[in-house]
Amino acid sequence: MDLAEMTELWAQFVYEDKMSPKIRTPIAESWKRCKAAGVNPGGGKGRHIDERVLASVRTENQLFLDTAVPIMHEMFKFIKGTQFLIVLTDSAGYLLEILGPPEIIARCNDMRFVPGAEWSNLEVGTNAISVALDYDTPIQMVGPEHYCVSHHSWTCSASPIHGPNGEIIGCINLSGDYKDVNPHTLAAVREAARNIEVQISHAYYQQMVESLLNRTVDSMMLLRRDGEPFWLNDAAKKLLHADLDELRRIGLPSIFPKINWNPDSWKNGERLELDNVQMLVDGETKYCSMTATPLIEYGSYTVGVMFREQKRLIRIANKLAGNRAVHSFRDYLTVNEDMKKTLALAATFARYEGNILIQGESGTGKELLAQAIHNAGKNASGPFVAVNCASIPREMFDVELFGYETNAFPGKVDEGKPGRFELAQNGTLFLDEVSAMPLEMQIKLLRAVETHCIQRLGSTNEIQLNIRIISSTNQDLTRLIERGDFRSDMYYRLSTLKLEIPPLRERPEDIALIAGRFLQTLNENSLSAPKSMSEEFLEGLREYSWPGNIRELQNSLARAYYTGKSSVLSAEDLSLSLEHSEPQESPATAITDTGEGAIMAALTICRGDVQAAAERLGLSRATLYRRLKQYNINPKQLKL
Repeated sequence: MDLAEMTELWAQFVYEDKMSPKIRTPIAESWKRCKAAGVNPGGGKGRHIDERVLASVRTENQLFLDTAVPIMHEMFKFIKGTQFLIVLTDSAGYLLEILGPPEIIARCNDMRFVPGAEWSNLEVGTNAISVALDYDTPIQMVGPEHYCVSHHSWTCSASPIHGPNGEIIGCINLSGDYKDVNPHTLAAVREAARNIEVQISHAYYQQMVESLLNRTVDSMMLLRRDGEPFWLNDAAKKLLHADLDELRRIGLPSIFPKINWNPDSWKNGERLELDNVQMLVDGETKYCSMTATPLIEYGSYTVGVMFREQKRLIRIANKLAGNRAVHSFRDYLTVNEDMKKTLALAATFARYEGNILIQGESGTGKELLAQAIHNAGKNASGPFVAVNCASIPREMFDVELFGYETNAFPGKVDEGKPGRFELAQNGTLFLDEVSAMPLEMQIKLLRAVETHCIQRLGSTNEIQLNIRIISSTNQDLTRLIERGDFRSDMYYRLSTLKLEIPPLRERPEDIALIAGRFLQTLNENSLSAPKSMSEEFLEGLREYSWPGNIRELQNSLARAYYTGKSSVLSAEDLSLSLEHSEPQESPATAITDTGEGAIMAALTICRGDVQAAAERLGLSRATLYRRLKQYNINPKQLKL
């Protein structure tokens, strides 16, 4: 197909919404996504992240850069004198390195094709880099195969780069004038990607071994992603009475029968510390202490296990209660491709330092995703402080967020108090419902969000904070900006990195999975016989639109569970539960019935918190306690 025909097919799709079968599948699908997202075909200029975020992106990808950049320079020697340039990106499409002749670099600057720019479909339209990353395939694109007109004078060949366990960690790309298109450029980037992958594997395993050797002289072993050991030190061989081949033959579960060696348990990067671990060696039972540390580089997971035989067991103290994130990426149940992409992008963003904006309808689980990002990030051991921006009175805004010094208020003796920003030090501050914040509050918050510096009321001293800021909204902030209800500078500060959670109605294949998890929790906390869902009940769940998303699904299932008379939930049970289901977020009206079933549902949803349940039911706390006594309900048994 020549360029003239390709241009005509592009115009037919862009202006007439007609897709030709001649367009290659990944490009056609990418065009559709661009159009659905409202990408301007006359645009195509990249969005540059600020230097602080770029520095964190480069730091997180330093080993990748150290391996790939020398190969890029070697490759550039062979194309020197041509009008092509070489580009390296991370797995999210951020440009990390560019090599090329000055005249081509100048063209790149015109469309902000520079280090630090995000080169994704939704930012600059369909391009070889984004297609290679999204579809995990090498691809060459020329002229009007690009979605944006400004890219039609280019030809690009890109290939994804994989880490030691097969995951995408970046992309290498050759770009030049469309008149110079050549099939050899695609072969060149594929070969370069393969060379980088080989070097990364060698460096990765060498670094893992060296890292453990430098940290400890205890018994050590390294496990691959599938849980199979691939390295032991001499101390481990002596303690286990087995070399590597023998250990593989016996299997770790035979030696450590009480340990869950499922690799999924390591994926969120949490360090595991155990005492009193049973160890069976040559028929003899021993006990040891064990530390398992997921070592994460290039997006790959290797688990380093250190263990030592113990003579006296030490019990690890429980973590102090406080502001903390309890959810991780392991809590998500999804087979939906869009949701999987959102979670993969969120996991990548967890390693970066920029502010994150999570967009999604009410009830989609924005705070759960924020907690998962926190627990997968560098400050996972720090606090997670959630702030509902809609609930802070205007007159208390400064006090709540920034705190105040001793005697900050005339005529009042007070010892002072830290605000939410300080409480989040070395952790995460989550600004929920940020769209509800009045303009005057946005002005006060802007500098703190930008600099991560605050001043308490009554103080002239600035406090420098080490925090991550994640915000969420169920509104279209760009429309609020157009109406003058939200500041554009605040939006750009908060949305350095953006995530979109699809509503439940666009994830019908996930409804039964999520409902099954909720039902399992209800059964585990019920004193009566377990219940199950009939096929008609499940079909009703799939057919309902769920305007209140996952929150509404949880509420309705709990209501059906406690009001249903049979051990199998029926379509009638669902119908009755949906009849009173409120998709909006008003907790006082979420449950209008106050009988035994409704009270059980409210207590279950509120995890046994009587005050919260009373608010949901629209009852006073005293009235609810009287009805608990009337129905012989013990709220303590419903605490999770």
